[in-house]
Amino acid sequence: MNPREPLPGPLVPPRWLRERLGTPGLVVLDASVGAHRDAARRVPGALRFDIDGALSDPDTPLPHTMPDAARFTREVRKLGVDDTGTVVVYDTAGIYSAARARWMLRASGFDRVAVLDGGLPGWEAAGLPVEDGPPAAEAPVPGGFTARPRDGWFVGSGEVARALADPDAVVLDARTRGRFAGTEPEPRGGLRGGHMPGAVNLPFGELLDAEGRMRPVAEVRGLFAPLVGERPGRLVFTCGSGVTACVLALGAELAGYGDLAVYDGSWSDWGRPSDLPVARGQAGVTR
Repeated sequence: MNPREPLPGPLVPPRWLRERLGTPGLVVLDASVGAHRDAARRVPGALRFDIDGALSDPDTPLPHTMPDAARFTREVRKLGVDDTGTVVVYDTAGIYSAARARWMLRASGFDRVAVLDGGLPGWEAAGLPVEDGPPAAEAPVPGGFTARPRDGWFVGSGEVARALADPDAVVLDARTRGRFAGTEPEPRGGLRGGHMPGAVNLPFGELLDAEGRMRPVAEVRGLFAPLVGERPGRLVFTCGSGVTACVLALGAELAGYGDLAVYDGSWSDWGRPSDLPVARGQAGVTR
């Protein structure tokens, strides 16, 4: 692999990665979370991008929040990533938390990163080799990565409230339709049910096909179009804890939208008891 070979896009197919495994400068990261975190198999040579652990902010009660630049730099260097390198990130669910890892790296100024389309299930379905055991936590040689945070890629509740009041902006919620409507319980205790008044609902799973791969770009664009209109302004993505919001961000990028942001705290923040408004029902299924 030429160190400056351009990535084919935000997604790479399994055979593209297979042909380049082991080449200098390429780092493969497993960003699985929750029950998928300790899968017994991995892409050969993959290292753990630990969103459930070291790669979340330890100083907040909110899950899966972006750490500060110093911590992110330190932890990503342990994975052997250089500023001039290339990263392919996957998860063992298909396309789920890998999109979060890619967004974190891009929000930190690192652009040579792509998601493995279909994740580990897609890799195995293609008949490609796997290694047994969970991924290692550190590379043999540290990298020289330095985080250079980009303003506005991650936003808080204040920015979300302003987007909700802005007729040119759209807030898209990646949770299931039942959670959005408040008819299904939240998986985290102590949160109110429902959604942000004015948000629209696009469950992240609707962007994926039956094999867990991203749908064709034309189909993805067709899912966004009725929700964001012909000429959208800023798109802000939210979910339960800022993970699957990044699947929507990935889909929006593939569909050609710009000016994207992710609400880092997402419903784990907004849904806490507070004065932040909450609506119930399906009024936000369409704009």
